[in-house]
Amino acid sequence: MPRSVPRTVLDVTVNNHPGVMSHVCGLFSRRAFNVEAILCLPMHGGEASRIWLLVDEDDRLEQMIRQMRKLQDVHDVRVSTEKTAVFDQLGTVMGG
Repeated sequence: MPRSVPRTVLDVTVNNHPGVMSHVCGLFSRRAFNVEAILCLPMHGGEASRIWLLVDEDDRLEQMIRQMRKLQDVHDVRVSTEKTAVFDQLGTVMGG
């Protein structure tokens, strides 16, 4: 069954230290905004990480992005509709 709500990926660059993922995910949780999938990898020698969040595109998304940019450990937030295929491929590999 095709999805009625399109999905997008938030490409987030953050400081890499304990608690950052909790802060980012907590922002979504407090606002009852579901994160469908998460991919996180260290970069720049481990000082920063790149988090990809697969989320539904709804009328609250722009506000979520603005709020995320206010978090102390967030360096950058970009939106990419093209990167959703990565999550589809991972789901296939993982048997989902």
